[in-house]
Amino acid sequence: MKDKVVVITGGSSGIGKALAVKFGMEGSKIVISGRNMEKLLEVEKELKAQQIQVVSVTANSASEVDNGILINRAYKEFGGIDVLICNAGISMRALFQDVDLNVLKQVMDINFWGTVYACKFALPHLIKSKGSIVGISSIAGEKGLPGRTGYSSSKFAMQGFLESLRIELLKKGVHVLVACPGFTSSNIRNTALTATGMVQGESPLDEGKIMSAEEVANYIYNAVKTRKRDLVLTTQGKLTVLLNKFFPAFMDKMVLKHFAKEEGSPLK
Repeated sequence: MKDKVVVITGGSSGIGKALAVKFGMEGSKIVISGRNMEKLLEVEKELKAQQIQVVSVTANSASEVDNGILINRAYKEFGGIDVLICNAGISMRALFQDVDLNVLKQVMDINFWGTVYACKFALPHLIKSKGSIVGISSIAGEKGLPGRTGYSSSKFAMQGFLESLRIELLKKGVHVLVACPGFTSSNIRNTALTATGMVQGESPLDEGKIMSAEEVANYIYNAVKTRKRDLVLTTQGKLTVLLNKFFPAFMDKMVLKHFAKEEGSPLK
């Protein structure tokens, strides 16, 4: 991946930041985006201290205009795009009967439409470079999760979009990877939205006991390098996907039981 131009949305923290570090340390030229300029500049400074070529662009993934600006900036800075990683995402936790519909719209705008917009603007460059599109999805895109109707919907939509796009691009040489991490240590649960759209603030999980963002980044890097089609991570995640194919009704009960045990779960 040396000298490849890699654009990463949501690159100021978590998996996005870890991907920027991993690809950058392997010699790639990095473009990261995010809504928080201060955090982006901190990450840019960290990467430059490691001799990584990096440009940061303040952009909201839910904005079509911002996505156009991001891709144009990447092209102007480095002359092309080889890898687009659609990583920007937000979660939510509330029962559908209680949730404000604007919360679901916000989640869909960032997770699904953010992917669509970035792909639309980057596609001409990726066709030219015969590059890669990476969608950072979730096990929630393989199995509907209770209390996460908006999040699961957005990830199912992302995966359907990318699967269709993959088929359209079969003869153009563009690689499409759908990566589904299981529970990963990041701030996505801290920033998850509640029923009213407020930020949850604290993770209901023990973040120290789940896969690190750095581990996820290593797996995704290797999957891009080998142009893998799908990637499902963590033992729990793989078991969930496998068992759901053969025993969906049983898995419904197991998933409900698992999420009902979470601290502060709306399922109790």
